[in-house]
Amino acid sequence: MTFRDRTDAGRQLAERLAPLRGADVAVLGLPRGGVPVAAEVAAALDAPLDVVVVRKLGVPLRPELAAGAVGEGGVRVLNQDVVDTYRLGVRDLDPLEARERTELDRRTSLVRRSHPRLSLTGRTAVVVDDGIATGATARAACQVARAHGAARVVLAVPAAPSGWQIEMGDTADTYVSLMTPEQFVSVGQWYRSFDPVSDDEVLRILDRAAALGWEAAIVVDPTPGRAPATRVVLEAHVTLPARANGMVVFAHGSGSSRHSPRNAFVADVLEQSRVGTVLVDLLTEREADERANVFDIELLGHRLRAVARWVERQWVGVQLGLGLFGASTGAAAALAAAADPGSHVDAVVSRGGRPDLAQQHLAAVRAPTLLIVGSRDDVVLDLNRRAAELLRCEHRLEIVPGASHLFEEPGTLQRAATLAADWFAAHLRTSTVRV
Repeated sequence: MTFRDRTDAGRQLAERLAPLRGADVAVLGLPRGGVPVAAEVAAALDAPLDVVVVRKLGVPLRPELAAGAVGEGGVRVLNQDVVDTYRLGVRDLDPLEARERTELDRRTSLVRRSHPRLSLTGRTAVVVDDGIATGATARAACQVARAHGAARVVLAVPAAPSGWQIEMGDTADTYVSLMTPEQFVSVGQWYRSFDPVSDDEVLRILDRAAALGWEAAIVVDPTPGRAPATRVVLEAHVTLPARANGMVVFAHGSGSSRHSPRNAFVADVLEQSRVGTVLVDLLTEREADERANVFDIELLGHRLRAVARWVERQWVGVQLGLGLFGASTGAAAALAAAADPGSHVDAVVSRGGRPDLAQQHLAAVRAPTLLIVGSRDDVVLDLNRRAAELLRCEHRLEIVPGASHLFEEPGTLQRAATLAADWFAAHLRTSTVRV
């Protein structure tokens, strides 16, 4: 059995990993050769793709043997058995770490300028390489993933030597390999094409994966005083373009969903402006069947705040500016969420919204707010004019000529999307923070 190339290997590996689809998974490719394989796995699982940047701490005079590893965020893990066997002390380990961190920092800086590190806390980390030879780097990657908070670690490769799981020990919780031949000389022998992967190619792969986005299941606590009294799982589609300068959470209106073509169109315009998007259903399918829930602004606002907090926890090392975009009743939920005293929302945009449904919250909104209404949407336009008088934050009412409530007329939705993109560009900020 041989693989045509790393892409072919990744697709075949993804089939074996299919049971993980729908779980809270992050796929981590080992730079460089593991990244093309991991990209196929991430796409098939509809999961986010990231890299795990590690450097092995090789034993002096036996560099192929790992005494430990260093990873992002100051992580250092040691293989205590190796350290004890070779009697390695601080004088041995510190110079090793200093040397390897220089290269680690170079590679990390290259990737993280455009792709912030995904939080692994509580997640299943699927660590992917193009194959296992000695296993030292893969073992280090698994240890670093666990040190970064992964609840479960799966190590998956297209090819590995027979008995490799025993050699790896308890490094991972689950091991997956498509082939484990007895005669194993090198990883490359199992590929017809095994060309080196460059840093530029790694970045291009990460860019493509970010543009496609992924599905997420967001667990939110119950709303006080409202049914159900248990946690619920909300479905969302997340996209984080390279070098994003903010994230915008979308709240759709009644009779719509995260698959709304209108919101998807606006999201695409924002993504082209380097703004990430989260299109989320604030109600489960069963809840959405009850009409009263669609107008329960306190319930929707509570859940939107929970989604905003989830967004803030997803990436490590950056604080992305946070925006809310609401249509119809979703706009009322956005304003209610932005009015919360603990809100970190930087900007709000309402398209054809019903801000009147959040009337009691309007005076408390601090985030700059843009209200977009069609000139032919007479009733909603009047409601927005009245709501604007109650806002105490920076705000503006934009009327799109010739547009009705759904912005179905030619060019009107594009105009609304452009207005939203400009507003978020002016008010969202990205700042590096200490990990």
